[in-house]
Amino acid sequence: MRIAIPNKGRLHDPAVDLLDRAGIHVVDGEDRQLYADTVDPEITILFARAADIPEYIADGAADLGITGFDQAQEADCDVVKPLLDLEFGQCRIVVAAPEEGEITDIQDLNGKTVATEFPHITKKHFAAAGVDAEIVEVTGATELTPHVEMADAIVDITSTGTTLAVNRLAIIDEVLESSAHLFAHEDVLNDRKTSEIDRALESVLAAEDRRYLMLNAPAANLERIKEVIPGMGGPTVMDIADTDQVAIHAVVPESEVFRAVTRLKAEGATDILITEIERLVE
Repeated sequence: MRIAIPNKGRLHDPAVDLLDRAGIHVVDGEDRQLYADTVDPEITILFARAADIPEYIADGAADLGITGFDQAQEADCDVVKPLLDLEFGQCRIVVAAPEEGEITDIQDLNGKTVATEFPHITKKHFAAAGVDAEIVEVTGATELTPHVEMADAIVDITSTGTTLAVNRLAIIDEVLESSAHLFAHEDVLNDRKTSEIDRALESVLAAEDRRYLMLNAPAANLERIKEVIPGMGGPTVMDIADTDQVAIHAVVPESEVFRAVTRLKAEGATDILITEIERLVE
């Protein structure tokens, strides 16, 4: 099973980290290397440009791939199917124009020129909006094009909007939201190894906002404690030999931990231990 991941850029490190936490450890993945083995002899990692990964999958060079949803939309390959939102690399593709110019709405771009690194997405969006604009493909420095009279507006990727603001560009329309996804060729959707990899990555994501809570408490207060930490299907409760205490284990949302500890202490809980969870297979 070959998995293509970005060879550099903002998606590279999070992708490698996610695979590592899922137990798919990359072996000798040096910079500039084109491929690497993993601890699983059935899985090989390919390193490619994020924009090329959908084509790698479509052509069969890779079975799976991690890249931005925007890149897959731009490639528009029917055989490349999204499996899982990996919840990192969040960004937006937007239409932006000079802040003090006359263009304040996408409809103002009828008969105008728009520069972008995403021509397919742009043409599709403008057609849906009923706007007839000339789309010019560029391969970098998109934000400069309105200032050197190459374009009246741009369609570009943004995470915080800072770069657009620095270049005195204002967002006038939203095109799509994107994040890193796991993609698969349609021929391997039902493959055993695909399911294993998908489940492993999903288990890491499921654990990210959960904590494992362990404590001792009076058995007489158990029902009230269950109301505080219901857990996944209820907490695990174990008698503590020769005492009137019970040991309670539960998985709780991270956002609930602070509130839960305060209430648990009020119910006589002691020896409260909170730990992170590496993976959670639900």
